[in-house]
Amino acid sequence: MQDLAMDLKTSPLDFLDLTTSGKIHYNLTPAELIEHSLARKEGSLTSTGALMADTGKFTGRSPKDRYIVKDTKTEHTVWWGDINIPFDEDKFDSLLEKMKAYLMDKELYVRDAFAGADPDYRLNIRVINTWAWHNLFCNNMFLRPTSEELENFEHDFTIICAPGFEADPAIDGTKNPNFAILNLSKRMILIGGTGYAGEMKKGIFSVLNYILPAERNTLSMHCSANVGEEGDTAIFFGLSGTGKTTLSADPKRALIGDDEHGWAEKGVFNFEGGCYAKVIDLNRDKEPEIFDAIKFGAIVENTRFKPNSREVDFKNKSVTENTRTAYPIHFIHNAKNPSIAGIPKNIFFLTADAFGVIPPISRLNKSQAMYHFISGYTAKVAGTEMGITEPKLTFSACFGAAFLPLHPTAYATLFGEKMEEYQTNVWLVNTGWTGGHYGVGSRMKLAHTRGMITAALEGKLEDVSYEKHPVFGFEVPQSCPGVPSDVLNPRNTWKNPEEYDKQAWILAESFIKNFEQFEEFASEDILKGAPKI
Repeated sequence: MQDLAMDLKTSPLDFLDLTTSGKIHYNLTPAELIEHSLARKEGSLTSTGALMADTGKFTGRSPKDRYIVKDTKTEHTVWWGDINIPFDEDKFDSLLEKMKAYLMDKELYVRDAFAGADPDYRLNIRVINTWAWHNLFCNNMFLRPTSEELENFEHDFTIICAPGFEADPAIDGTKNPNFAILNLSKRMILIGGTGYAGEMKKGIFSVLNYILPAERNTLSMHCSANVGEEGDTAIFFGLSGTGKTTLSADPKRALIGDDEHGWAEKGVFNFEGGCYAKVIDLNRDKEPEIFDAIKFGAIVENTRFKPNSREVDFKNKSVTENTRTAYPIHFIHNAKNPSIAGIPKNIFFLTADAFGVIPPISRLNKSQAMYHFISGYTAKVAGTEMGITEPKLTFSACFGAAFLPLHPTAYATLFGEKMEEYQTNVWLVNTGWTGGHYGVGSRMKLAHTRGMITAALEGKLEDVSYEKHPVFGFEVPQSCPGVPSDVLNPRNTWKNPEEYDKQAWILAESFIKNFEQFEEFASEDILKGAPKI
């Protein structure tokens, strides 16, 4: 790859009418970017060769400072509200000019990359960074074009990320000095005032969540995916703490991806070229694939060293509990290349139900699948977040509400259509509590959960007897190979079955209350999936 963009036929910044007195580095290799990061004191090398870097004041996304430009394209299509906050067109144009002026004397790192492993659905991205390690992050997280593909590369979307540039809220229309603004008409994302690299990754995910369902009839999904030796694809949805990463990591199955995917006419494809995993309390015994991927070329964010060493102390929470690593997907030994597979045969909704109500595994019909997809339920328990001392209900539409520009019913309807067309099985799996609520019952055994998922993947739950849940209505298997039958019906695991009934009604009421915000746009088919009290 060339270093100076001036060596290219045209500058990669010409389209912005941006000239700079600083050097422009184009598509540097990981080794070169690491050298630059070290020279600029942006990070340090760890004992395994990974680059350790800090994100500064912000150690996570700032959802209240993320905007979408409201114009003729988006006015009647975007789901406006607390998640998708409207931003004025003129304010965007003004802020862009101010950012360009800020960049005129800066050393810049420019990268061309893809989002979407399937060439028929991919987005061509140009990223402009002021930090070298941010450009390495984009190399790791997006798909990497070959030299031949770069020769005639034409970008569809631009990201400008300048952590050192802050907005003036009184003038620029932002709430705070930091911001992430999506302009879907001008096909551009502006990020300033924050060093959290995940804003770039999730910005493009939000863009694909708008373009693919609305324009390509392709379902965009916040999920992990793997594929078996027989070509059977499985998808795993689940919020933090549900076991999505653990359960989708199967040595007998190839990893398609761990976070963002599309479901198109031909099958499933990964949006990304890497993994962005949490590393708090990481150890090799617990998650060997992630642990071993943290090597030269990988990044660890906001971590710290053990005393008098360069060994990462993964237990250290002094900066944040949201410590992470970013590495190319091929650092995982069983990753599929390219990250494409067929139509999903099985889909798993994972929930850590702290109220001991949801069965360990149940089969959903189309209406129930759409309803529970929109609900995106789990429960947070003590220790998962500061301030949580008792189980807390959590609902996140489509298991990723923060990244949905369209109304959740649009994604759920497309989900239901694809499920019906391809006769895909949808399973609700409870990795939470059984025999009582949190503090009384016990956590579902991982071995039992793995056994139930394996049975579903191998088709061993097709010919067993099922019983309808009296409140939620989904089908609960009465037997499962390798799993004791007495754990399959949660009511039977409670000492007092009547207490179970009472808790089930309370949980069902919470579902219904949460769903009120979606009822106006939900079809009768979706509403039929609601629990019955």
